[in-house]
Amino acid sequence: MSRAETSSRAEGSSRAEGSSRTEEASRIEEARRANPLWTLGLFRSELLTTFRRWRTLALLGVLAAVPVLVGVAVKIETGDGSTAGGPGGGGPAFISQITNNGLFLVFTALAATLPFFLPMAVGVVAGDALAGEANAGTLRYLLVAPAGRSRLLLTKYATVLAFCLAATLVVAVSALAVGAPLFPLGDLTTISGTRIGFDEGLVRALLIALVVAASLIGVAALGLFVSTLTNSGIAAMATTVGLLTTVQILDQIPQLSALHPYFFSHYWLSFADLMREPVHWEDLTRNLGLQALYAAVFGSAAWARFTAKDITA
Repeated sequence: MSRAETSSRAEGSSRAEGSSRTEEASRIEEARRANPLWTLGLFRSELLTTFRRWRTLALLGVLAAVPVLVGVAVKIETGDGSTAGGPGGGGPAFISQITNNGLFLVFTALAATLPFFLPMAVGVVAGDALAGEANAGTLRYLLVAPAGRSRLLLTKYATVLAFCLAATLVVAVSALAVGAPLFPLGDLTTISGTRIGFDEGLVRALLIALVVAASLIGVAALGLFVSTLTNSGIAAMATTVGLLTTVQILDQIPQLSALHPYFFSHYWLSFADLMREPVHWEDLTRNLGLQALYAAVFGSAAWARFTAKDITA
């Protein structure tokens, strides 16, 4: 056999082997794309990555410390029989009732953290979701895997929503763990003046925590959209937190009262209506509807930006 024939056969064999590998890789990719377990695996990986970061653990630690500080402060202040929050009973919602029932520390802690600490933590995680990957140079590698941009974006958003729920539950559980030993527990009085049992109070506390977590989905979508606009995680986080602060300042200006119902933070404290008998649903439904609207608008904007963006990092 001549050298030319040998070379030709070797080249043909190499091409056939390369084509076979390409077809095999294509089949594997299609199988992964069609398999919902691949999406669950990607979501699980994102969850582990997010909750293993020291920054995330530090944020959760700060959130857990807020109820401790509030509970200890109320215990010290009311040690001489005075009213929590000072002579006028000022301070976060429900703070004056903590001494009567430790369960009210859960409501007070959520009311104290919702205006700033919780949305700030969510803004940091959401802002870093994509921009942080680009800054670290790992975003292109994530897209090389058979995930697709839309699926990756949805997975990132689902991870941020999971953080919203985890952060809210950390505040609630920490408050209950502190309120139980420091203050009495038992039946509690609603805002309407009626008495409900402790078990029902726990159920309402869980519902309030879920409503608070749902109140953050608009912030999560906003942060994710900002994260698609830059390759700097720090810039995305700072911009998101800055927007949160600006919106809440505008929400306090009386001259802008006509715009207040459209700010995502305007109905945040409506969760207190769950402590009425009967429950007032009007502001609660407005809040959840507004959060869904913000999630749809900024989620769509994030998808439009991310799917058309040139990934260079």
